[in-house]
Amino acid sequence: MRARDVMSDGVMSLAADATVLEAAQLLVNCHVSAMPVVDGTGRMIGILSEADLLANTADGDGPTGGLLGARSRKVVEIMTRDVITAGEDTPVAALAKLMTERHIKRLPILREDAVVGIVSRIDLLRALISLDSGQDRKSSKPTRDEQLRREISAACQGRNWSLARQLDVVVNGGVAHLWGIAPSDLVRDAYRVAAGNVPGVQAVEVHMHIVPPPATRVGL
Repeated sequence: MRARDVMSDGVMSLAADATVLEAAQLLVNCHVSAMPVVDGTGRMIGILSEADLLANTADGDGPTGGLLGARSRKVVEIMTRDVITAGEDTPVAALAKLMTERHIKRLPILREDAVVGIVSRIDLLRALISLDSGQDRKSSKPTRDEQLRREISAACQGRNWSLARQLDVVVNGGVAHLWGIAPSDLVRDAYRVAAGNVPGVQAVEVHMHIVPPPATRVGL
């Protein structure tokens, strides 16, 4: 398996001229701890993490730092510029070694200079589980698994029941593994059926957690 087989795609990114406050709001709303920063052409020029934001907040309350500066200071001023990245064809073993040796939690995956995905430590663990559960099945070519992954993702998006958060799909040997958070068993089963209906999928294993949405109070 390679980076393209396990990465989380559809990656949200930040414009270099976004403010620190806008970046903080986006990270919170998207439930992620870091985002790539891109220039006007879509080229990755850095990454902004929670640590970068906290360091800026702790840097006094002057006009360029701290809470007061969050509304005017730009992401490009505080982002991490020296970013370790990998390509789509990088083997999973090489990704794990790089992340372990460099003590990093996530790797942006690039196609030329554009970000096409991110591999996190949890993505590698998911791949390990997928490989273990599918080790007795006949393997498909990696390119076919990649195509199935894209077709399954497309089949699970844009539906009136597509309510899962952080949906990730890993395909190994034609076996689809679905990860994420669903609001109910009914929704989780809908994802299972949608993935199983994709031609070429041999089996579907759902690892999604059920987290009901918070109750809504109705005033009287």
